Amino acid sequence: MTALVIALGSPASAGDLAFVTSQNGNALSVVDLDDGRIIAQADIPDAPAPVAYDPAQGRAYVIAAETGRLHVLDEAARPLAQADLGAGAFGLAVAGDGVVVTDWYGARVTRLDADLQPVWSAETGAAPAGVAVSADGALVATADRDADAVSIFDAASGARLHQVATAGAHPFGVTFHDGRLFTADVQGDSVSVIDPGTGRLTGRVATGSHPYALAFAAGRGFVTNQYDGTVTVFDAATLAVLDEVTVGDYPEGIAALPDGSGVAVANWDSNTLVVLDATTLQITRTVEMPAGPRAFGSFTGRPVRP
Repeated sequence: MTALVIALGSPASAGDLAFVTSQNGNALSVVDLDDGRIIAQADIPDAPAPVAYDPAQGRAYVIAAETGRLHVLDEAARPLAQADLGAGAFGLAVAGDGVVVTDWYGARVTRLDADLQPVWSAETGAAPAGVAVSADGALVATADRDADAVSIFDAASGARLHQVATAGAHPFGVTFHDGRLFTADVQGDSVSVIDPGTGRLTGRVATGSHPYALAFAAGRGFVTNQYDGTVTVFDAATLAVLDEVTVGDYPEGIAALPDGSGVAVANWDSNTLVVLDATTLQITRTVEMPAGPRAFGSFTGRPVRP
């Protein structure tokens, strides 16, 4: 099915962008983060949830959770390509000029190239949710929810290097930052901190109820707590908890602003995207979204202009 695109502004002249999936509203919204406007929307059926934005390629990737169909769109939310990956396709992250995708039911992670063709596929632990790629592109990590573990792979070959037990049960979101790997342990009310080189658990951060995903800005970590409607803030170096900030009802997806000044948070039950300043911990912008914004993945970035 071809996505219906509604152009509400000019992505070519927009500032920093956010690509926000609304699972209940069957929509992808492109938000200009500089002025808080939705500048384009695409109608994507079957509950779009995971998302990954690649500013270098000018592409956004979205998975419809009910079918596992991968949609590729440009920065104006116009469709470029599709691939049917199966109903278990879920976690999504940019890798090189393509993506890596987890298969929840098949317990696998697959790397796809720019043409959405498989490069490699590897076994994970049970029910892999989030997936992340290290800043240097050398490693891929999956949050193996039902295995209470993280798997770490060589990004070039797909060889599994480590499987590491997490500090809390059911890791969901996973993020690399400053040489370490962090997971949001949704039923452990914790963040696990892992050395990806040695495959060792090196730390733990206490969070609010049912942490979902995390992002980093201004030397701080930010974790969405679904059941509390808050974000836990901690020092990224020492892991000391600094604050817990109310952001909205049932926050899920979170991503750093491109300049590192704050984070964008998608609130499922509030139907909002909010921008939280990383230093003052104040909400500086609220954008009304279609129903059920989830935005699970790295969904923000600064477009690369010719």
